[in-house]
Amino acid sequence: MPAYDYQVLDQRGKTRRGVLESDSARSARMELREQGLIPLDVSPVADQRGRKRSLLKLTADELALFTRQLATLVGAGLAIDQALTAISKQTEQARVRKIVSAVRARVVEGNSLADGMALFPRAFSDLYRATVAAGEQAGHLPAVLERLADYTESRQELSQKIQLALFYPAILTLVAVGIVMGLMTYVVPQVVEVFVGLDQQLPRLTIALIAISDFLRDFWLLLLGGLIALVAVWLWLWRRAGFRYRVYVVLLRMPLVSRLVRGMDSARFARTMSILVGAGVPVLKSMQITGAVMTAPPIADGLARAANGVREGEGIAKALGKTHQFPPLLIQLISAGEQSGALDRMLERAAVQQERELSMRISAVLGVFEPLLILTMGSVVLVIVLAILVPIFDLNQMVQ
Repeated sequence: MPAYDYQVLDQRGKTRRGVLESDSARSARMELREQGLIPLDVSPVADQRGRKRSLLKLTADELALFTRQLATLVGAGLAIDQALTAISKQTEQARVRKIVSAVRARVVEGNSLADGMALFPRAFSDLYRATVAAGEQAGHLPAVLERLADYTESRQELSQKIQLALFYPAILTLVAVGIVMGLMTYVVPQVVEVFVGLDQQLPRLTIALIAISDFLRDFWLLLLGGLIALVAVWLWLWRRAGFRYRVYVVLLRMPLVSRLVRGMDSARFARTMSILVGAGVPVLKSMQITGAVMTAPPIADGLARAANGVREGEGIAKALGKTHQFPPLLIQLISAGEQSGALDRMLERAAVQQERELSMRISAVLGVFEPLLILTMGSVVLVIVLAILVPIFDLNQMVQ
């Protein structure tokens, strides 16, 4: 039964939107009228006239929940259309319900689940659709969905860990900058104003502090506008592949940052390859799909060169080793997987190891950053206090 996206007026004259399953648009309008609603627009959810529907997307949390629910229901023996119907009724988000209903409509029409998901490329990535398609073709869709659910949940868990780890340093940085700006623009002018009227020879530190304070008070709007313009220019440049590539080349040459960037992409590579190879996707196609989810373009280019090497007959580990973009331990595990015929298990083990190592590195960096930020803020406050106290000491000596 196809799904229809509707817009109606209720009895209070308010506009409501939703999704309804019916045999046809006409029957959908009749059902809405029977509920006391006035239909304004009823159109198929999967209708290609609305290109904006292809722009609908799922958040990481929504995708992880949907995948786990679908894996559980299909694993329990329900047909795909029945499982999608249950998920559609379970969700409270109209956007998610619209996506699930459209996918179900395509499945009912005789298309595969992967074809239905292809209607929403921003909701279901190439990796996701390729994994589902491989599971359908191999006849092992429940097991593949379970692996895919584990993958989406582990990826979301890793993302949440990184966000939570960065939250405290970000708040600490904002508070530190706010305190320093408050001291320079409000406290310092009021305190130093006492010395200006005494015709006292001020120390160079105090003179410099007064100059900085006056500049911030007089040109803070200009500084704010410049900062906004700088951010806008950066975002504009970041959309260009060439500029983004050069930035990552620099980042990959920095001792500490390069380890974090390589560790993040190595963990993503191992986890993505494990789910694709485990689902039965050919190695070459798996490497091509994995290259699309890499964060650093130089690493993605290295993976593309490795894929060309595999196409010409090289082993995966040997081809990856030539790129010099992946950790030796990851390459050794892949080599062991190739020799033992358990590549998917070795990739999964490598993913766990890389994710654990990445978490430890992030914790170590933040452990150094937090006290360093506190020391920096303390030093700035100390300079401000000294610039204020030195003239006071000089004034006391003059009085004595």
